[in-house]
Amino acid sequence: MGRLEGKVAVITGGAGGIGRAAGQLYANEGADVLLVDLDQSALEDACASIASNKVSYFVADVTKSDDNKAMVACAEERYGGVDIFLANAGIEGDVCPLVDYDEDRFEQVMNVNVKGVFLGMQASIPAMKSRGGGSIVITSSVAGVGAAPGISPYAASKHAVIGLMRSAAKECAPDNIRVNTVNPSPVETRMMRSIEEGFGDGEELADVKARMEANIPMQRYANPQEIAQVMLFLASDDSSWVTGSINMADGGMTA
Repeated sequence: MGRLEGKVAVITGGAGGIGRAAGQLYANEGADVLLVDLDQSALEDACASIASNKVSYFVADVTKSDDNKAMVACAEERYGGVDIFLANAGIEGDVCPLVDYDEDRFEQVMNVNVKGVFLGMQASIPAMKSRGGGSIVITSSVAGVGAAPGISPYAASKHAVIGLMRSAAKECAPDNIRVNTVNPSPVETRMMRSIEEGFGDGEELADVKARMEANIPMQRYANPQEIAQVMLFLASDDSSWVTGSINMADGGMTA
């Protein structure tokens, strides 16, 4: 039996690099998986790449309460409930000095990265209670425990979800619902190409990447599967005594 046999997982940001990797791994370990994202064509591609009859998709905007409720209702209708909620949807925003940062863009980053997690937990916690417990895994970042110039809204949002996690972990423990964050360093995904471009200021992107890798003791970016493995541990019963924790998956970057 797989480590998630009989479990149902909802993954937001399911069409992105980490979301796809987690969906693949969760399905391989026996879970029924609902991938959630805004882009239907990207979701269709993600499901095709995973190629498992245990994976399906649902189009939703995580910043809307009704969409979060609908994604949970979809998981309950298709698979019978929700045991795992991977709050993985996120955007990077712009690389820009704080004093020049666009207010609407700041609000967008906070809405997706913080409000989306909050609304997803609001929708999924009652469903988990009805199943006798569950696991909530939130994607934070090394920027959730540190910072860098030019990404203040992103860093603020990733700090904020740690606060949500800690409070929710204490609230939900009596109901056997565990809540934790995973905090990756740079990962080989579309988001990092965007961040490299923002930091590049005309510099060759390969040079920007090399400079960023030099700040990681293991001298490279993670691949999405390496982050998904940590998410698997937190989703599974192997981490039954782990809640309220920040789990660095950063190649030693914050050591």
